[in-house]
Amino acid sequence: MESYFLDWANLLLRWVHVITAIAWIGSSFYFVFLDSSLTPPEDEDLKKQGVSGELWAVHGGGFYHPVKFAVSPPQLPKHLHWFFWESYSTWLSGFSLFTVSYLYSASTYLIDKSRMDWAPAMAIGVALAFFVVFWLLYDGICRLFGQRKNGDAIVGALVLVLVCVASWLACHWFAGRAAFLLVGAMIATAMSANVFFWIIPGQRTVVAQIKAGAPVDPIHGKRGKQRSVHNTYFTLPVLFAMLSNHYSFTWSHPQNWLVLILMMFAGAAIRQFFVMRHGYKLGRNGNPLPYALVGVAVIVGAIVWMRPAPAAVSAGGGAPVLVAGGAYPSIDSGQNDYQAVRAVLAQRCTLCHGEQVQMKNLRLDLADSVKQHAQAIYQQAVVQKLMPLNNATGITDAERALIGRWFEAGAVVNPP
Repeated sequence: MESYFLDWANLLLRWVHVITAIAWIGSSFYFVFLDSSLTPPEDEDLKKQGVSGELWAVHGGGFYHPVKFAVSPPQLPKHLHWFFWESYSTWLSGFSLFTVSYLYSASTYLIDKSRMDWAPAMAIGVALAFFVVFWLLYDGICRLFGQRKNGDAIVGALVLVLVCVASWLACHWFAGRAAFLLVGAMIATAMSANVFFWIIPGQRTVVAQIKAGAPVDPIHGKRGKQRSVHNTYFTLPVLFAMLSNHYSFTWSHPQNWLVLILMMFAGAAIRQFFVMRHGYKLGRNGNPLPYALVGVAVIVGAIVWMRPAPAAVSAGGGAPVLVAGGAYPSIDSGQNDYQAVRAVLAQRCTLCHGEQVQMKNLRLDLADSVKQHAQAIYQQAVVQKLMPLNNATGITDAERALIGRWFEAGAVVNPP
C-alpha cells in the first residue's frame, strides 16, 4: 500500500512539475526572444515616454505591440504582472518530487554501494549540500567577476568548471540515474535562487523607488537581466538531466560523468544559437549557426563514442549460460528455455518481486505473472537496463541477453 501511494504522489508531483516548468521556461524563452527582437521606437510619443524598444507581433488572430522602458516607465500602471510564481512552483514541485522519488528511499534509489557505501542520512545530507554549495559558489563567482571587463566570459568559464566538478563528484558518489537528476536539480535550484534573491528583489526595489519619486538605480535592472540570461543558458542542460533517467545508456555508461557534461555543454551551445538568432536577423550580431553546429557535433560525437560493441553470435547455437550456480541451456538450444530465464529471475529479481516482497504489485516467481509481464521485463531489464535497480543484485550482460532472446522467441513459459 505504501508503494501504491508513493506512485500516486510521484505521478501527481511530476504532473504539476511539468506544467509549472512549461510555464516558467515558456515565459523565460519569450522574454529572451522579446529582448533580442526589440527595435528602437519610431513613434515620437513613445520616445518621449522613455521607451527603448518595441515589437509588433501577430498571434491567435490578434496584433500585439509590447514596448520596453529602459529603466522605468513614467508612472506605474494600476495592475503590474510579476513573473515569479512559475519559478517558485517549479522548484517546490521538483524538490518534492526528488524527495519522494530519491530521498525518501535513499538506500534504494540514491545509494549505489559499488560507488559509495554510506548511510542513507549521510547520502541525503551530501545530496542536499550539492544544492547549497553550488549556489554559494555560483553566486560568489557572479558577485566577484560579473561586473568586470569580460565578466560574462569569465563567469561562463568558471561556472562551466564548477558544473564539471559537480558532475564528476555526483557520478562517483551516487547511483547513476540519481546523479544525473541531482546535477540537474542543483542547477535548477540556482535558477530559482536567481529569481528569489536577485531578480524579484531588484524589481521590488525599482518599484519602491518609482513610488517614492526617487531616482531609479539602473544597476538593479542590469543585475536582474544578467541572472535571467544565465537562467536561459541553464535551461537545456537541466532538461537533459531531467529526461535522462528514462534512458539508462546515458547514466549507466562507465564514463557517465563525461556523458552528462558533454550533453549539457551541447544544450548550452544550442541555446546560444537561439538566443542570438533574433539579433542576427536585425543585424546586431554575427551568424550564430556555428554555436548550433558545435552543439550538434558534440551530440553526434557522443552517439558515436557511446555506441555499443557488436555482440558476437555463435554460428552453431548458443552456449550454456551460467546462472544461479549452475549451467542452463541457452535459448537457441531448443530445450526447456524458460528454466534458464526463471533461474535468472530467481537470483536477480525475486528479492523485490517475490512472495515476501511484491514491489509494484509484481511477482516474478510465478510463471503466469512472468508471462503477463514479459513485455515489461524485457523493456526494464534488457532494453533500458533500469532493473534491477542500480544493479543491486549484479545481473550480467549475458543474463540480460538471455532474457532478451527468450522474449524475442515468443516469451514461452513452460515450467517442468
